[in-house]
Amino acid sequence: MKYMFFSWLAVFVGSWVVYVEYSSYSELCRGQACKNAICDKYRKGLIGGSACSSLCEKDTLYLGKCLSSKPNNQVYSGGWGDLEGVIKCQMEEVPRYDPGVEMEHRKEASPFNKPTKGISVEKFKAIVLSHLKTKVGEQANLQDLVSLVLFVADYNKDGLISLPEARSMWALLQLNEFLLALVLQDREHTPRLLGFCGDLYVMEKVPYAPLYGISLPWAVELWIPAGLRRSMDQWFTPSWPRKAKISIGLLELVEDVFHGTFGSFLMCDVSAADFGYNDRHDLKVMDARHIVPEATFQEAMREQRCNVDEDCLYGTDCRTSCDLTKHRCTPEVTRPNLAKACSSLKEYLLRGAPSDIQDELEKQLYACIALKGSAEQMEMEHSLILNNLKTLLWKKISHTKDS
Repeated sequence: MKYMFFSWLAVFVGSWVVYVEYSSYSELCRGQACKNAICDKYRKGLIGGSACSSLCEKDTLYLGKCLSSKPNNQVYSGGWGDLEGVIKCQMEEVPRYDPGVEMEHRKEASPFNKPTKGISVEKFKAIVLSHLKTKVGEQANLQDLVSLVLFVADYNKDGLISLPEARSMWALLQLNEFLLALVLQDREHTPRLLGFCGDLYVMEKVPYAPLYGISLPWAVELWIPAGLRRSMDQWFTPSWPRKAKISIGLLELVEDVFHGTFGSFLMCDVSAADFGYNDRHDLKVMDARHIVPEATFQEAMREQRCNVDEDCLYGTDCRTSCDLTKHRCTPEVTRPNLAKACSSLKEYLLRGAPSDIQDELEKQLYACIALKGSAEQMEMEHSLILNNLKTLLWKKISHTKDS
């Protein structure tokens, strides 16, 4: 009788686990629904893009393994002819500000209702300029960014912007990750944009991801102490010289997004899962949804009501303080991007570091982690620490083949 009870209990628990896993998968992985929605709009002439024909007519762009972590942001590995890519598709509207989701302007009932029929190219340019000014702030070279947007929008390169092209680009410009891909399109740390259809877009695949860490079943995770778990994350990493090169890439990314060509961006989730690297051990951004324009972040924080500092948090790493006289969040972050990057790199870099630089490396990393306030408030110290770290790492690996 006792054995029968435990047998039925095991069957019940096993069935419940399978049900939960299936429900979670079916909610997270709705790629076919996303494809159907995009292709329906394409066939109706509402949207366009370089990937539309391959996705909806020729079937040469296909969705492979589901990589989604949130239902509203469908992510799949896939292939496009001979190219391997990552396909990203938006499933539902996202509120302008919610600490639990991306900071996107997606208030419209449909992301493809702008611009309206009959609008001129000049008027569309003015709308794009105004939108970009809101997103990245007043920049001297904002017209260059508008020109880049129009160049990408004109996917067939006929020198004209059709209404489907304009609607697709407008929807894409609401997404932080797509905007960052445009802003950093000439930098090596952002995967190449391969194509788009509506607000579905295809990015170059990053061969090795995440940056570090191993994935374990949740039932196993429950029994592993936190200290051991952090140590396990560093078991399967490249040799130290290669880790140093990858780390230099992250430091260069911090430079790129701080006072970049088209404004400053804040890195609001600097976790290993958001980064990877290629065969040459160049760092690549895997998920840039939480790398947000500073101007957008500050505007959202000014509108955020609060009672304690903990109410003023976006993502996992962008925190401001609460002004108790107004019960509103202040706009300035309390930690710069560099301090967050160094926190993620500390154990990764110190494990296996050469003994002759171990102490100096640890000292510099802790000085970096201790940085407080926005980078603008402490620009000289920020630049000094960043340059010292890069110099220390380059000196050690410059004579090796890994450099």
